[in-house]
This record gives sequence, C-alpha cells and structure tokens, in this order.
Amino acid sequence: MSAMETQTHPHPQDPWAATHQLIFRQATMDPKQRFYHHFSESVTVLQDQIEQLPSIANVGGERQEANDHILAGIAKLQNEVSDAADYTPSYDRKQYSEVIFFLILAIVDHVKLTTSPQTIKSLQDKLNETVSQIAPKSKFQFRRTSTTHIDMGAPENDPRLNPGSLSRTKPHQVSVAPAPQSIPSTNREDTLGELPPKSTFKNYNEEIARPSASPLRKPSFSAAKNIGISNHSRLHIILPSSAARATASGSLTDLNGCIVDMSIPTASGAAFPGLVIKNVSKSLIVAGRVNGPVHITGVSDSILVVVAGQVRIHECSNVDIYLHCGTHPIIEDCSGMRFAPLPSAYVTEAEESTENQWDQVDDFKWLKAGQSPNWTTLSEGERLSDELWRNVVPGQPGVSVEESLKKLGIPRR
Repeated sequence: MSAMETQTHPHPQDPWAATHQLIFRQATMDPKQRFYHHFSESVTVLQDQIEQLPSIANVGGERQEANDHILAGIAKLQNEVSDAADYTPSYDRKQYSEVIFFLILAIVDHVKLTTSPQTIKSLQDKLNETVSQIAPKSKFQFRRTSTTHIDMGAPENDPRLNPGSLSRTKPHQVSVAPAPQSIPSTNREDTLGELPPKSTFKNYNEEIARPSASPLRKPSFSAAKNIGISNHSRLHIILPSSAARATASGSLTDLNGCIVDMSIPTASGAAFPGLVIKNVSKSLIVAGRVNGPVHITGVSDSILVVVAGQVRIHECSNVDIYLHCGTHPIIEDCSGMRFAPLPSAYVTEAEESTENQWDQVDDFKWLKAGQSPNWTTLSEGERLSDELWRNVVPGQPGVSVEESLKKLGIPRR
C-alpha cells in the first residue's frame, strides 16, 4: 500500500476533515499522480461531449462547431502528454496515446451515424491531420485488434517541435472501427488502465423514474460529470447545489409535462459550459446559467428560462422564452415564439453587469424586410409574475405538476 493510501482517515465527527485531507493530498501528490488525475478528468469531459454530438442540430454549422471544439480538446490533451514526458513513464505515455486514439475513433463513430458524407469527409481530413501531428514519422492504421503505441513524450513525436510536418508529410489514412469499452492494463501502478468504466457511474435517470408518492425529485448529480435528464413525464425535478460538481455540458431530452429547475447549482457557483434542450413538450424548464451555447430543438407548448452566451433555436412552436443572452438569439423553422427578459427572481450580479440582447432575434428562415411573423415579444402584462416564479416553480405541498403547470399557463391558451 502506498503512502497516499495510508493517510489517516478523517474523524467522522469533523465535517471539515475530509476537505482538509483532500487539499493535503493534492498538495503532496507527486507530478505523475497529478497528471494522471488531470488526464482522466479531461478524457471524461471529452467522452461526454462526443456522446452529445447526435443531439446537436445539424444546421447552421452547429455540429461542425462541436466537432471542431472536441478536436481542439484532443489536440490540447496531446500537447499536455508531451509536456509531461519529464515525469511520466514511457508505459503510461503509451496508454495515454492509446486513449487519445480511441477518442478519435469515438468521434468518427458518432459522426458517421448522424452526419452527411460531405461533413464526414471534412472531419476525416481533420482527423488525418491530427494523427499526422501525433506521429509525423510513423505510418499506422487504426484496427479493432491492435493499436500502434506512440510515445508522445518523445521529441520526435511532439507536433510542436515539428512545425512543418503537416506540409511535408502525407496525411495517414485512418480506417475507423468502433472503440472498445475499456483498455486492459497489467500495470498495477496508478495508470489509465484503472480508470472506472462509465457503466459504474450512478444512473440518475433511473433514480428519478422510480415510483414515489410525490412527483418531486431532487437528484444530487454529485457523482456525475454532466447533467443529463431524459425520458420523463409529469415530474417536478429540482437540482440541488450538489449538482454544481457536474462541470461538463448538460442535456434535457424527451420530457413531457415536467417542471425542471436547474437554477440552484449555478446561482452562486460556476455556470454550465453548454446545454442541449431537445424534444420537450408542455413543460417548464429553468435552465440555470450557461457560459457557452444553448441548443434548443423540437420544443413545443412550453416555457423556458435561459441565461447563455449564445442561443440557437430550431423546429420549435408555441414557446415562451425568458432570456438573458449576450448575442442575438437565432431561430430557424420556428413558429409562435415569444421572448421576454430574464425574470428578476433569476437575475444575479453576473447578468446585471452584461448586456441582454433578448429581443434582438434573428430568424434564419425570414429573409424579407420587416418583422418576422414567427416571433414576438411578451408585454409586461403578458409575462409571468414574480409571485409565480418564487412560489409555484419551487413546488407547493399537495399541488400536482399538472396544477402547477396550469398556474403557469402551460399549455398556452
């Protein structure tokens, strides 16, 4: 047993002991262990982003932007592995390289299922460039049964030390096969082979769906990297502050007749990096604060509360959106959309200090002069009152979800 594993356990009566011990362990952890934990967290985030690709609308270049963002993350991770060569063993670096290759396989697998041939070819070219950067002097092919190990800590394999390699080297051809579920390891040290499989993570949707006398659910998401709520009807779901630990982009999909309040985790903590809202009907969604883009697709007869850097809305109808947005909201193939500023109940200091362009909507399917008939603004008299936001949305004893939605005017009369 290592010295780290023999640290004194926190006393059960001291609530701060666990936190103090964690800080101490991080401060005394050697560089190899620190990098291992950083790498494993980065891989989990990239896996989550890849899995969300099918839920991103394939219009206006949105999915291509998501692909590029993931590829940039993979390239960044490659460089970090190279930088860690001084304090990571060659065996570990080979495993890091293998995991990165599997991430590339995974992104192509998802894109092949959901994207046009032209986009696949464009992405394939970018992936070939990425592979060329990883190993500019080596020829290899991805195969299901074997993987060439490239030591990215070696100077000859660091793309930043070969700035002209892309122009001098013909891109390697990549034959794509589905990535395996896990990577075997015979090394008993702290290596990537010991990462827990994603199947061991807690299934919060299963917990939410369990029968209960009350429709109210408060899933902690304390053991999750991202918020993912899907396939629920007639439930009132409130995320507690513990959900702030989920630092990857989230998704709300296939919800009917629900109230979902995600505002608490981001009220004083960090905002979510991104959010997808898809296939939602007759529901109220309070999405919390999102630093990056929010993609809204296939929503009908609902009310949304969104704080975001960008908002893209597709194929929606009869939706009221209470919005704080730093850029022009974009709608496409929508009808009956009504916009209003963020309710005061959800305004924080961050929103007070930034411009809100909630009413500067661009309709990509209305190219004529004049106002688009597909959207309008809600007058002050048409907006929900502060009393409803503060009293109905958090839930009331003995009040069903259907009754709460009716008080909120859902569906629209």
